[in-house]
Amino acid sequence: MKILVALGGNALGDTPKEQLELVKHAAISIVDLVKEGHQVVVVHGNGPQVGMIQSAFDTANEFKNTIPLMPLPECGSMSQGYIGYHLQNAIKNALLKRNMDLNVATIVTQTLVDADDQAFIHPTKPIGRFHTREEALKIEKELGIKMVEDSGRGYRMVVPSPKPIDIIEKNIVLQLVEGGNIVIASGGGGIPVVKKDQLVGVNAVIDKDFSSAKLAELIGADVFIILTAVKRVAINFMKPNQKEFSKMSVKEAKHYIKTGEFGKGSMEPKVVAAVSFVENNPNGQAIIASLEEASLAIKGNSGTIIYKD
Repeated sequence: MKILVALGGNALGDTPKEQLELVKHAAISIVDLVKEGHQVVVVHGNGPQVGMIQSAFDTANEFKNTIPLMPLPECGSMSQGYIGYHLQNAIKNALLKRNMDLNVATIVTQTLVDADDQAFIHPTKPIGRFHTREEALKIEKELGIKMVEDSGRGYRMVVPSPKPIDIIEKNIVLQLVEGGNIVIASGGGGIPVVKKDQLVGVNAVIDKDFSSAKLAELIGADVFIILTAVKRVAINFMKPNQKEFSKMSVKEAKHYIKTGEFGKGSMEPKVVAAVSFVENNPNGQAIIASLEEASLAIKGNSGTIIYKD
């Protein structure tokens, strides 16, 4: 089968050293799927990493103003290369240990968003480190990024989180995966671009789960699997009456989303993305499972399957 694997934040670390170790675990799960004969595309998050990169340029600029502030699209592209390198290195090493001669490639990926998306009018996602008021005014002037005071701790940039409508490099990804290569793409949701007379990068952050679902849809994936820190989707999470699901219909999922059963910044976007993929791919299957049990989840022995009613 053609499988798109979306790696949750538990698969990556906050520092280069930590990340280099953690991706080895993700690589084992990915190679398990490849060894079983599946075609695999990998998408990863980049939240801490893109913030770290931008903070480094901010700090350098404060120390020496000839070092420029770095726009968010460029920071996103740097994070795709940095995380992609660690992943493809770990996957390649895992392949070599099993005497599997396959190629792994990272594609710096752009995600098309609508310039008229309401998210651009009402930016909601605070990112990066805290700044003084003076620093915030400078960033607003030089980068055109909105800065807001956050919980009395200083100013942070707040950026739009528009919905993905297309993946620019989808055909390259499809060609590579159908050629027997393992592909890493749409890292961090992809670099957000809008289409004017040409493609233009914009200061925004696209939800990784939504971009993963869109890429899975566009390449005709048989399975879209989101790997995270829990074995199954649950309601009443961490409460005495917690209930886990091995299967959940789209109707059930929408009901629990509406009633706020899933964490806004954790499980909810994963369930929403799974529902979106299933609704746009009636023959496809969406699964949410733990990183360590990816192979079991594909066989139906772990995780939660989201299915069309």
